[in-house]
Amino acid sequence: MSDREDHIKEWVDSADHDLGSAKLIFLHLPEYFDTIAFHCQQAAEKYLKAILIHREIEFVRSHNLIYLLDLLSQKTVITEDQYDKAILLNGFSVQIRYPDKTVYLTKEELETSITIAQEFRDFTIISIGL
Repeated sequence: MSDREDHIKEWVDSADHDLGSAKLIFLHLPEYFDTIAFHCQQAAEKYLKAILIHREIEFVRSHNLIYLLDLLSQKTVITEDQYDKAILLNGFSVQIRYPDKTVYLTKEELETSITIAQEFRDFTIISIGL
């Protein structure tokens, strides 16, 4: 594997850790809704960054999934559905981790967040050919 391929794999592995953490926490500590939602957003962010690196599209440090999708749309078709799902997860970036920004999520909302993160994983695997 080349250094670039190794780097892409590191991003995917890190995203997998976030998605796996979200799933495990959901199963055992569903009341940790903020942590679950944060890990779903982080997973999607890292999956998108893996594709950007694969497509050789430069990006600045950002947690904004819309920004990442906009960059990716230069070389990949991005659907309105993907944008809608990114908007949902965008609200769970860094801000949700602070006590003064508490957002309560239902079990269904958490399941949806996990499903969306998984869909971004599937999109990544197909896009980079892993």
